[in-house]
Amino acid sequence: MERAGGGGGDAGGDGGDQQAGGTASASRRGGGKALSSLFWHGGSVYDAWFSCASNQVAQVLLTLPYSFSQLGMASGIVFQLFYGLMGSWTAYLISVLYVEYRTRKEREKVDFRNHVIQWFEVLDGLLGKHWRNMGLFFNCTFLLFGSVIQLIACASNIYYINDKYDKRTWTYIFGACCATTVFIPSFHNYRIWSFLGLLMTTYTAWYLTIAAIAHGQVEGVTHSGPSKMVLYFTGATNILYTFGGHAVTVEIMHAMWKPQKFKLIYLVATLYVLTLTLPSASAVYWAFGDALLDHSNAFSLLPRSGFRDAAVVLMLVHQFITFGFACTPLYFVWEKLVGVHEARSVALRAAARLPVVLPIWFLAIIFPFFGPINSTVGSLLVSFTVYIIPALAHMATFAPAAARENAVERPPRGLGGWAGMYAANCFVVAWVLVVGFGFGGWASTVNFVRQVDTFGLFTKCYQCPPKH
Repeated sequence: MERAGGGGGDAGGDGGDQQAGGTASASRRGGGKALSSLFWHGGSVYDAWFSCASNQVAQVLLTLPYSFSQLGMASGIVFQLFYGLMGSWTAYLISVLYVEYRTRKEREKVDFRNHVIQWFEVLDGLLGKHWRNMGLFFNCTFLLFGSVIQLIACASNIYYINDKYDKRTWTYIFGACCATTVFIPSFHNYRIWSFLGLLMTTYTAWYLTIAAIAHGQVEGVTHSGPSKMVLYFTGATNILYTFGGHAVTVEIMHAMWKPQKFKLIYLVATLYVLTLTLPSASAVYWAFGDALLDHSNAFSLLPRSGFRDAAVVLMLVHQFITFGFACTPLYFVWEKLVGVHEARSVALRAAARLPVVLPIWFLAIIFPFFGPINSTVGSLLVSFTVYIIPALAHMATFAPAAARENAVERPPRGLGGWAGMYAANCFVVAWVLVVGFGFGGWASTVNFVRQVDTFGLFTKCYQCPPKH
C-alpha cells in the first residue's frame, strides 16, 4: 500500500513536472508572441497614425527650406497650410471609397484574409476597368519615383558626413541596402519602424530649427523670393508633393483591424507634421536666405557637428523605412502579376519582389537631382494620383441617387451634404489641374531640364562642393 501510494505520488510528481514544463513552454511561446505583436504586428488607430505621419515627411523635410527660398516666407507658410488641408481632404475621400468598396464586396462574401486591397482595385470595383487602369498607372509611377527620391536622398545625406565616395557610389550602396525591404511582408509589419521613423524625423526637424537659430543669419543674407515665376511654382509643387504622401492610404487602411476608424487619422497626422515642417523651413530660410537657391539639401549649409551627424544618420534610417513604404504597394502589384501574392512563403515573395528594385536603382543613378525631382514628380504625378483622381472618383461613385442613399459613409456634418462635398471636390480638381499640374508642371519641368543641362544625366556628384 505504501509502495503503491509512493508510486502514485511519484507518478503524480512526474505529471506535475510535465505540466509545469508544458506551462513554462506555453508561457515562453506566449511571451514570444506578445513581443512579436508589440514590435511587428500592428493594426490599431495609433499604428495607422504613426504610419501616415512617418510616411508623409521624410527627405522632403530637407528640401522645404529650398522651397521657401523660391516662394518667400509668407507664400511658403500659406502653401504648407493650404496643401496640408487639401491633402487631408483627399485622404479622407480615399478612405470613404475604400470602406464603400470593401463593404460591397463583403456583402458578396468575398474573402480578403490573404489579399491586400489596393487603390486600383477599389477603382475597378466601384467604377470599372478604365478607372482601374488610370489609377494603376499614376499610382505605380508615383510610387516608383517616390522610391527613387528616397534613394537619391540617402546618397545626398550620407555625403555630408562621409565624402570619401561620390554620391553615385553611395547610391549603389544604399540601393543594395534598400533592397532588403523585400523581406517585410506588409504594412502590418511596420509597427516599430513607423514609430522610430517619426522620432527620427522629429529630431531632425528640431535640430534644423535650433541649429539655424543658433547659427544666426549669414553675413549679407537676402530674402528675395519670390523673384521668378518658374521658381515660385517649382517651390509650390514641392509642397504639393510634401502633403501628397497618401498614395499608400488604402494599404495602410487594409492593415488596420478596424479601417472605418481611419477617417480623421490623416488630418491629425498632418497637423503634427506641420509642427515639424513650418518651424524648420522658416528658421533655415531666415538664417541662409537666397543661398538655399543653390543648396536644395538643408544639411549642406549647416556647420558640421555631432548633432548634425546624428540627424544625417537618423534621416538615412528613416529614408530606408520610407523607401519600404513607397515600394511595398509596388511589391503587392508585382506579386499579383506573377501570381505569388497569396503565397505563405516569405522567402518566395521576397525573391519575386527583387525585380521591382532594379529600375528604381537605375533611375536614381540617371536622375540624381535631389530637390528638383520632387517638384517634377509632384506636378506630373502626385497632382493626379492623390488629388484629382480621388476627387473625381468620389463624385463618379456617388453620382447615382441610389449610391448616395445606400452610402456607407455620409458627408461630414456642417459641409452642406452631398452638394457641399461635390463643391469641395470640384474646387480640388480645378485648383490642382490649373495650379499644380498646369503652372507647376511647366515650372518644374523647366527647372528639371535646367539641372540636366547644367549637371548632365548620370552625374557623379550633384551639387557637391569642389574638393580642395
